Amino acid sequence: MANPEKIRVVIVDDISETRENIRRMLQFDPKIEIIGEARTGKEAIDLASQKLPDVIVMDINMPDMDGLVATENIRRKHPHIQIIILSVQYDSGYMRRAMLAGARDFLSKPPLIDELTNAIRQAGKLAIEEKQKAQLVVESNETSAARTGRLGKIIVVYSPKGGVGCTTIATNVAVALHSESTPAVIVDGNLLFGDVAVFLNEQGRNTILDLAPRADELDPDIINEVLITHSLSNLRVLASPPRPEFADQVSSDQFQKVLQYLQRIYEYIIVDTTPYLTDVVQSAIDIANLIVLVATQDIPSIKSTNSFLSLSDQSGINRKRILFVLNRFDKRIAISPERISESLKQIVEGVIPLEERIVTTSINRGVPFIIENKTTLIAKSIYAISEKIKEKIATHIEELV
Repeated sequence: MANPEKIRVVIVDDISETRENIRRMLQFDPKIEIIGEARTGKEAIDLASQKLPDVIVMDINMPDMDGLVATENIRRKHPHIQIIILSVQYDSGYMRRAMLAGARDFLSKPPLIDELTNAIRQAGKLAIEEKQKAQLVVESNETSAARTGRLGKIIVVYSPKGGVGCTTIATNVAVALHSESTPAVIVDGNLLFGDVAVFLNEQGRNTILDLAPRADELDPDIINEVLITHSLSNLRVLASPPRPEFADQVSSDQFQKVLQYLQRIYEYIIVDTTPYLTDVVQSAIDIANLIVLVATQDIPSIKSTNSFLSLSDQSGINRKRILFVLNRFDKRIAISPERISESLKQIVEGVIPLEERIVTTSINRGVPFIIENKTTLIAKSIYAISEKIKEKIATHIEELV
């Protein structure tokens, strides 16, 4: 078993002699433990996920993938891992590129023994501090969930009609629900063309693909490493796959297990979805405590919503689990919320006004509009819906299953 007081190091270089020389330089330092070696950038990425070292000593030039690309990849997946780049070309251009990729230090090759050990000790100290901070966040969230005496609540935002604003509502509601005492996470359930991360200006990081294969062996550390932290609100984000062809790599069973594990840590799990009732979307609806059903003031949307409600009735979904929301409400249109409620026999419990300029600007900037200005009518409507969600969950806690 590894000594927790030691700095755990992986050496990456395509030349075995170089790896051995570095190992010899470090083997007598009582604070450093070599836990693995890799020959290529790809091997380094795989080994980082398997071993979770504190520090990686990485050569910049390798045949399959250079050290900078590997560094960027590793740092995205495992932010606590500190990487020291070694290069025979010690110039400001290389150093700048290494720092931009996320490297902690940049040393000329071959490094001096004191220079390398000091760099590793400093990087190791930072890595351990980062892990401790991350663990405190997770423990705080777990304690918060434990205080409630129950699991967190899964809230699925869904519409059978595309283009009605589900992602806008999901991201803003998630920000509104999130607080230090009620931590929230938003999950992108549109695995083909999900935009949750884009709407929060947090694209290009870890995704559901990093959790799905480990759905049966999740732990707080894995969750903390994969989830993105929204820079403006501290809301946690689980993004969809980076490309549509990866969607099939996540099964409905894996997706459901991830959601259920997140219930142990977060008070609210908000799931954005696609209009198509894919197996993944259906798996989320099946275990949702509440379904935020979204429609707009047009006949196609109302018709699709009616079809979904009929299907829900046939499936045995309690209508108390549904919070019906009308988006882009325009009082100039004759189809009123009251008429829609009467027609569908489902009360419209939330109305979001039409504010095209505010919403479009918000989406293009990647900043939820409730962060920009809490006093606008549209922001107030989101807060009202968030309160309605809390009220509905509290009132029907035993029925929302």
